[in-house]
Amino acid sequence: MTAFVFGFILLLSLGIALSSRGKKKKMNVEEYLVGGRAFSGILLFFLAVGEIYSIGTMIGFPGGIYAKGPSYGLWFLGYILLAYPVGYFIAPLLWRAGKKYGAMTLPDLFKGHYSNRGLELVVALSALLFLIPWGQLQFEGLIVALSSLGFNLSPTAAVIIAGCIAFLYISVSGVKAPAMISILKDILMFLAIVIAGIAVIREANGVSHLFSMAKEQGASVTIDQPEHLVFSLTTIFFQALALYCMPLITAVIFTGKSEGTIKKTQRFMPLYMLMYPFLILSSYFALVHIPNLQNPNQAFIATVMSILPSWAVGLVAAGAALSGLLVLAITSLTVGGLVSRNLMPAVPEKSQRKWVQTIVILYLLSSMALTLLAPSLMLNLINTAYYGYGQFLPGLLAIFFSRTIKPVGIAAGLITGNVFALSMHVSEINLFNINTGLIALILNFVVTYIVSMVMKKQSAGKEPVARKSNDPKSETKEELEGTPPVAAK
Repeated sequence: MTAFVFGFILLLSLGIALSSRGKKKKMNVEEYLVGGRAFSGILLFFLAVGEIYSIGTMIGFPGGIYAKGPSYGLWFLGYILLAYPVGYFIAPLLWRAGKKYGAMTLPDLFKGHYSNRGLELVVALSALLFLIPWGQLQFEGLIVALSSLGFNLSPTAAVIIAGCIAFLYISVSGVKAPAMISILKDILMFLAIVIAGIAVIREANGVSHLFSMAKEQGASVTIDQPEHLVFSLTTIFFQALALYCMPLITAVIFTGKSEGTIKKTQRFMPLYMLMYPFLILSSYFALVHIPNLQNPNQAFIATVMSILPSWAVGLVAAGAALSGLLVLAITSLTVGGLVSRNLMPAVPEKSQRKWVQTIVILYLLSSMALTLLAPSLMLNLINTAYYGYGQFLPGLLAIFFSRTIKPVGIAAGLITGNVFALSMHVSEINLFNINTGLIALILNFVVTYIVSMVMKKQSAGKEPVARKSNDPKSETKEELEGTPPVAAK
């Protein structure tokens, strides 16, 4: 029954992907990469939460609590909750800048605002550097989930099948297919987690009894080490700032049809946090009833396998698989856009879609090879990904608010922040248990400002995006919505 439910849902997702294009025969690169900037609030909501709540939510979050205790849960919950109010103010400005400059990738924003090829290349290379391991993370998560659920696929077969499905998702209609499949995936994932949590409460005879048993067996239910608290709080703050600087999230924001759509979506994003208490319960159930797991990432799956019927296990398997596949598809699409639009010189826009598809295939193949041949290499690098994403913040704030910051200053700050963060990671140096990315970001801001002041003669960018033009002709339709009609002259 598990295999039947799992297979049916995967086939259903492929059917959604094939039907997502509709009757449209040709798609330009804007429709392919950012959906023609026409996604409704509902479609954007599901696509956005699909990128935030991925396979790491079902696998990594319970596994982290199982292995490291409640400090991991505090960090995970805290940074996402804090990121939403940050996103409420930043995301509409990202959309506005994307619309103004016709941007489809993060480096497109810097290219449009500063008209500086050097800065565009630095941003593009930085984005690619930290996106390279992201695809492998999804492959690894899929292997863990499927093997734990009893699907006896070899790692080679699993990554080949996953890579082919991810490519099929985006080959037909670009970002639109993952957006539509995200509706199915998010409903499945939410249902699976809630069903598992309710089953845990029933099996454990209540929440208080579960935590009492966990405490009796030596499991930590509170944070009692100050150094863990310092690291958790600085990580929460830094990653909340970094989340909306991710190239993946930026591309998703560009798909919205208006600033109003972006703001409405942000208001409802926290609703997904309601599933985390059920994941925490699953983690502590595994600690009590399934101790000494060889792989902590199997905590949620092991709980599901022990208490749910086979059909429900199939739902969990499908939710986990779709979570990884959709993030893999969007990551591949983002990498394709970065290379074809920002690294390769003078590629005509009408040819960019073909180049994107070619690069997507190469990225998927390389991620598959690294997953099989060097799993520890890339998974070690994934720890640095947020360090890199956060370093885009000074440049984005300059686009939004400042005319004094120069492109050479942004490039210098970005390089300094990346080099510092990577060096600290490789050297395994930790300063006072403060998140390395946060220290790198502060250094990035300082270098950006100092270099910009030294290079006063260099031309600055265009008018800051946050300053709306006084020219009535520049107002968009969305900005005029809600304005009382004016009598005809």
